[in-house]
Amino acid sequence: MEHKIVFAGPTGAGKTTAIGAVSEVDPVRTEVHSHDADVSKEFTTVALDYGELTLDDGNRLRLYGTPGQGRFGFMWPILARGALGLVILVDSSQPQAMEKLEAYVEGFADLIRRTGCVVGVGRLSTADDPALDRCAARLAELGVVCPVVPVDVRRQDDVRMLLDLLLLQLELKPGEAAAGNPPA
Repeated sequence: MEHKIVFAGPTGAGKTTAIGAVSEVDPVRTEVHSHDADVSKEFTTVALDYGELTLDDGNRLRLYGTPGQGRFGFMWPILARGALGLVILVDSSQPQAMEKLEAYVEGFADLIRRTGCVVGVGRLSTADDPALDRCAARLAELGVVCPVVPVDVRRQDDVRMLLDLLLLQLELKPGEAAAGNPPA
């Protein structure tokens, strides 16, 4: 059985890197040179990233990364269609990280409500960095209860942990996701 998982988050949060860390196939990347003064990286995703991962039980995850720039936000509902769940990545070193997190929670509210979500916070100074608590508190204010964990998107084990947490959450959730049927 195949399932679709969406990775979302602001530019530079590590979506492309995370998918590349776990994908069994060469990831598809739609990156172009960034000419945006607000983007502090050489390349930026303009449509999607794509990778695949086979789980121990034989199920296959199709991993889709969204573009991080707001002007490409029209891709979010397209990529969210039929997804089993959502991974939001946040870079704790970015200015206004909490506001950016809020934008993704609001942008994917329907998907989160129907399925599940996990938040990976990267570029932390320590394992018990207060950014984790700020993310969890902001999510609670928004009515979202989900795991919030530190992550290094370059590490395969960290990205697999995010996916495992998401899948565990979905197994425990009643309804379509728990039955293994991705929402339409």
